[in-house]
Amino acid sequence: MAIVAGFVMASVGLAMLIIYGADVAVGGGGAGDGFLPLDGMTRGIGFGMPPIILAFVAFFITRQEASIPLGVILLAIGILVIVGGAHTVANADAESAARAMGEGGSLIGVGAVIAVLGGIKIKKSTSL
Repeated sequence: MAIVAGFVMASVGLAMLIIYGADVAVGGGGAGDGFLPLDGMTRGIGFGMPPIILAFVAFFITRQEASIPLGVILLAIGILVIVGGAHTVANADAESAARAMGEGGSLIGVGAVIAVLGGIKIKKSTSL
């Protein structure tokens, strides 16, 4: 039963990240310029943080169970978070460069951890 809950949580997290990324792509990252009427901070808290939390919870509640699809979803979440962090760093202006480097670097690190957890889940599933 935990595998189903983990799969659902990870799928919801992936969907949220895809919506987040699509909104940034449509609006160019500006406040309220995408299809979501949210500024960057609110969008990040509402659509960026929950997928990260859901990914960690999904991995740890299913740590004893094998699932390649869950591992692939976790890997995809990690890659999307890394891409988001790189986008934050790359699009920083001179005024907010230090803040963007901190936020983007943190996102890249967290995304890497999630991607590694997805890889562990895949490896554990294929070694059975």
